[in-house]
Amino acid sequence: MRIITLNVNGLRSAASKGLFDWLPRQEADVICVQELKAQQGDINGVMRAPDGYSGYFHCAEKKGYSGVGLYTRYSPDQIIEGTGIPEIDVEGRFLRVDFGNLTVISIYLPSGS
Repeated sequence: MRIITLNVNGLRSAASKGLFDWLPRQEADVICVQELKAQQGDINGVMRAPDGYSGYFHCAEKKGYSGVGLYTRYSPDQIIEGTGIPEIDVEGRFLRVDFGNLTVISIYLPSGS
């Protein structure tokens, strides 16, 4: 299984720079993305379900801020958005998918400063 991760520094910006042309060429089974800077309503079309993938997202409540996602070729058995800690989860920093005994987490950690 091939899993990759990348900080997109804005999903819409990355889309305009060719992310969704690049993505299928990687032949990854799961792609974790961080720093979406988008709300659920901003994610549509190819951003939500690029060719061959399904997308799952945990967006921050604050517009233009953090957010994580996962693209996968397989249907997960379970999807968990957030840690269960409300003051952390409003920032959209944790998304987990389970495939049988494999767990993949897309996480975006805040700066230590």
